[in-house]
Amino acid sequence: MAASIINNRQPIAAVQQFFAHPVRLLAPMEGLSDPLMRQILTQIAHNLGRPYDWSVSEFIRVTQHLLPAHVFYKYVPELHNDAKTSSGTPIHIQLLGSDAQLMAENAAYACELGAPAIDINFGCPAKSVNNHRGGSVLLDEPAVLYEIISAVRQAVPAHIPVSAKIRLGYTDTSKMDDIRGAIADSGADWLTIHARTKTQGYKPPAYWDKIQAFNTLAIPVIANGEIWTTEQAQSCMQQSGTAHLMLGRGAVTRPDLIAQVDKNYALDNDAHNTTLSWQALIPHQIDFLHGEAKNDIVLIGRYKQWLAMLTKGYPEAQALWQDIKREKDKATIIKALQCSML
Repeated sequence: MAASIINNRQPIAAVQQFFAHPVRLLAPMEGLSDPLMRQILTQIAHNLGRPYDWSVSEFIRVTQHLLPAHVFYKYVPELHNDAKTSSGTPIHIQLLGSDAQLMAENAAYACELGAPAIDINFGCPAKSVNNHRGGSVLLDEPAVLYEIISAVRQAVPAHIPVSAKIRLGYTDTSKMDDIRGAIADSGADWLTIHARTKTQGYKPPAYWDKIQAFNTLAIPVIANGEIWTTEQAQSCMQQSGTAHLMLGRGAVTRPDLIAQVDKNYALDNDAHNTTLSWQALIPHQIDFLHGEAKNDIVLIGRYKQWLAMLTKGYPEAQALWQDIKREKDKATIIKALQCSML
């Protein structure tokens, strides 16, 4: 692969503005970090005095044509609000696909609709996605990574960043050098790395030390994967050699994780309690249950998914889970939450 000159790339100084301090991002999690969850988690982080620098949307699948506006608005309704959550956290739009030209056209259209940045998904491990040549399976084809990123970079206005999210490889890490070379030549403005291969899925551990190999790139590198606690966050930064983190499932089980990691971030830190108690989390759970969804059945299912994850972060969640796991009435669930505040 010959090195290329990407004239449309963000100036280095402009990219550095995004990374003026160690960034903390909320990860794109398919079926989990939907607009409602983003709204709740970014509001909590804002209230705790350490807002996310930005969040990345769930991936929008690009297959055979230019997607209509309503698809982008469905996945990222924040586009109606200057591409920000109600608490002011910017939302970057993530695209997934294998056709470079289609990806470029859809990225350009997303920018017309107000996307502040485009992220490209090369990390999704789902079989249904990989079997249709999307997500992490493309890590076996570094030349295709290059083609997609460079096409998107050329199509997107120069002032709008283009980033990529990858894993360490598909079945193994044997193509890491080729992947790094493809990223280097593509014009990507920064790179996020989930420190496992597709085959390793989400099973611990994450191999943060292998991220070190990508620090030779002339762009910022963000570490991701298996960060559930402040101790793991510190270990990740040490082993990966980068100060930038993307928080995923750990931020769902402990919505205060971002504030715990960066206790000294806020200048007025004394005004903020960086720990979110179960009692303080209950109003946010009720807000979630008052959120928008196709219907109450969907909303209750989504809430139970979150509550099941909260049992890993809060002992009190376990008792509530036992009480409402078979409950189908939203008002009854809200009442149970209200009673647990007493």
